Amino acid sequence: MPPDEEPDAIRIHLDRLLDERGMTLTELSTRVGITVVNLSVLKNRRAKAIRFSTLAAICEVLNCQPGDLITHVPSTVEENAEQEGSTTGQRRSEP
Repeated sequence: MPPDEEPDAIRIHLDRLLDERGMTLTELSTRVGITVVNLSVLKNRRAKAIRFSTLAAICEVLNCQPGDLITHVPSTVEENAEQEGSTTGQRRSEP
C-alpha cells in the first residue's frame, strides 16, 4: 500500500469519546491547550500525524487509552465490507 494511502486505514474516535464524556471540542481544546482548529483537523481525519505529547494530553483529559481514540482498520476489512455491500445490493435487486 502506498504511504499516502495509509492514513485512510486509521480511524479517530474523538466524536464518540467527547459524546460519552459530555464534552465539547471547545472544552477539550481549552483543557488540552490545543486549538479547536487543530483538534478539528484530527477529528475529521485530515491530520497526517499526531505528537505523542498531544496524544497523551488528549488521553489524560478524556481519561482514555490511545487505542480508545485511534484504531487501525486493515484494508482487507474495508474491502470485504465494500464487497458485502455490493453483494447485498445485488441480492436485493434479484426477484
